Amino acid sequence: MAQNYRLTFRGAAAARQMRTGAARGLLLGAEHVLGLSNDVVPLDEADLQRSGTASVDPPSLTGAVSYDTPYAVRQHEELRWRHAPGRTAKYLENSLNAGRDAVAALIAAEMRRAMR
Repeated sequence: MAQNYRLTFRGAAAARQMRTGAARGLLLGAEHVLGLSNDVVPLDEADLQRSGTASVDPPSLTGAVSYDTPYAVRQHEELRWRHAPGRTAKYLENSLNAGRDAVAALIAAEMRRAMR
């Protein structure tokens, strides 16, 4: 006995769902990197640590982690400055590199969840 099936593909709706999931995953990934970075950011009075933020621009699927103090860039780049134990320069760059696989997994998981 022959069976017939009808398939309706809604590509535009699927693409929108995928982008929404990707943006959600990207924000979770940026927050993950921020958490890693906050664990090693140089501390004095914790102003630098408190200024950290994670953000996403959904239309361009661009995520960012930033610190907003006048000395954030200098603290990041000065390799010869001394820091408390466990705190280091390159706090953001190293955290991004260390969290790369976790960020990719978070984005993939949110994209899968969006397609359920």
